[in-house]
Amino acid sequence: MRLRTPSSPAPSRTTHHLASPLLGVAAGVALLGLLIGIPLTAQAATTPVAAPVETRAVDSDAVFFVGLARTTAAQAEGKVDTTDLKIEIAQLDGTTGMNEITVGALTGQLRATTAQVAEALHVYEQQQAAAAAAAAALAAANTPDGARATARELAADQYGWGDGQFSCLDSLWQKESSWNYQAENSSSGAYGIPQALPGSKMSSVADDWQTVAATQIAWGLRYIAGSYGTPCAAWAHSQATNWY
Repeated sequence: MRLRTPSSPAPSRTTHHLASPLLGVAAGVALLGLLIGIPLTAQAATTPVAAPVETRAVDSDAVFFVGLARTTAAQAEGKVDTTDLKIEIAQLDGTTGMNEITVGALTGQLRATTAQVAEALHVYEQQQAAAAAAAAALAAANTPDGARATARELAADQYGWGDGQFSCLDSLWQKESSWNYQAENSSSGAYGIPQALPGSKMSSVADDWQTVAATQIAWGLRYIAGSYGTPCAAWAHSQATNWY
C-alpha cells in the first residue's frame, strides 16, 4: 500500500494579483534611483536642515547705530540739515553680504555724522531757547510796568534823576500815552510812550523804535533833558500848555 504525499496548496489568485503590482512599483523606484544617482538606501533620508547663519559683530553694530541715526534725523528734521545723515543711513540699511571692512567703515562714518547732526541740533535748540527768552523779556519790558521800570533805571543811571523826578516823568507819560509803546495820536501822528512827533524821530536811537519801549524811553529822556532840563520842568510845561 503506497502512502500519498499531501500536495502543497495552490497559491491564492488574490495574493498573486497583489504581489505583481507591488513588485513592479519597487522595481520602478529602484530604477529611478539608479538613473538619477541616488543610492537606494538614501531614498528614505530626510532633507538636511541648513545651519543658522551666525550674525557678525559689525552687522549688530550697524543695526544699533542706524537706529540711533534714525532717531537723531527725526528729531532734527526741519531744524538742521540731515541730508548726509539720511544718505549714510540708506547705505547701511541691510548689510548682509557686505564686506566686513566696508560695513565697519560706513558705520564709523555714520557715527561721526550722527554726532555732528546732534551737535547742530543742540546749538539750534539753544538759539531757539535764547530767542524765546529774549522775546519774553521784550514782551515784559513793553508792558506799562516794564516800561516804567526801564525808565526809572535809565533816568537814574544816565541822568542822575531820582524818585522825585521819576514821579514827574510818570505823570507826564501817563498823560501822554498811558505808557503804551504803541500809542498813536490819530490827529497829529505823535507816536509811542513819549509821543514823539513824528515818531520816526526816535530812529536816531534805534530802528526798532516802533516795537521796543526801551528805544522810545531812551529818546524821550534825551528829549526832556535837552528841551526842559528835567522831567519835573517838562511836566510843569505840560500842565500849563497841555503839551511838552
